[in-house]
Amino acid sequence: MNLRIVTEEGEYGRLSPYAQKSKETAGRQREEELCPLRTEFQRDRDRIIHSKAFRRLKHKTQVFLSPEGDHYRTRLTHTLEVSQIARTIARALCLNEDLTEAIALGHDLGHTPFGHMGEKVLKKICPLGFQHNEQSLRVVDVLERPGGLNLTKEVRDGILCHTGDKQASTLEGKVVALADKVAYINHDIDDAIRGGILTEKNLPARYIKVLGDSHSRRLDTMIWAIIRASKDQPEIGMEEEIYQAMMGLREFMFENVYVASEPQREEQKAAGIIERLYGFYSENPEQIPVSREVADTEDPHLLTRDYIAGMSDRYAVAKYSELFIPDFWQK
Repeated sequence: MNLRIVTEEGEYGRLSPYAQKSKETAGRQREEELCPLRTEFQRDRDRIIHSKAFRRLKHKTQVFLSPEGDHYRTRLTHTLEVSQIARTIARALCLNEDLTEAIALGHDLGHTPFGHMGEKVLKKICPLGFQHNEQSLRVVDVLERPGGLNLTKEVRDGILCHTGDKQASTLEGKVVALADKVAYINHDIDDAIRGGILTEKNLPARYIKVLGDSHSRRLDTMIWAIIRASKDQPEIGMEEEIYQAMMGLREFMFENVYVASEPQREEQKAAGIIERLYGFYSENPEQIPVSREVADTEDPHLLTRDYIAGMSDRYAVAKYSELFIPDFWQK
């Protein structure tokens, strides 16, 4: 029995008419023989999970740099939370869960070390610029292995369009873009409270009254607001009152946690690490341990950008120490 065919055919009776059907994928950049067990989107999900870039997310900052304690989010746990929120929404809307999950798991593969500060610095100092969604696409297309992961067009589109002005071409991709906001707003509040930066009483009452007075209630409110606004619709949305409260809470987090808090002042030190590493490797690209089977360029700035964006926090610190701190000070 060809289980892929059974799954593909079953989607026509189970999924919404607005869902992306696995059998109707626009395909891959390079044709491959179909798998008798998995749909094309299931194969994409598996390729992402087994990638080195995915494993490195466990040592990349989400918001707080090297926090004391094991319960703070990393870029990997953020990715898993986005995936679960997005799958819950996709299931409720009868969309393609496999496509949704693949996009969610791959959306941050190109993120820098040291969180958004790393992205900000790399964008500023690299003449080519930097956007983590574009880098995530470059990871799966080029950098992960010779020839890239060769993902389907729909997954690649969802990864690229999970942030920014351009919307994904599938409803599944649009679900991930909203789930990303829902996830980071809520778990960053949770981490900020755990770190003593905020308390529940500090949160703006006008938004909490709408969204809920606990982590779980806020998640529930936001997820239901997406489901109710999008059920049996050709677009993905969120009820307006909930959306405005969510974005107000997001703005509050930028003003009080992402920029102004004491832990974020430590990011200036992390910025210095990235700046020094970039200066060294862009002037000495031969020192970059890149596989010539993977690299598609000799441009020192692109090589350096790829290398630094792929670093975990601790690897970046180790390379900085190796290059710029005398050995006797490290003992």
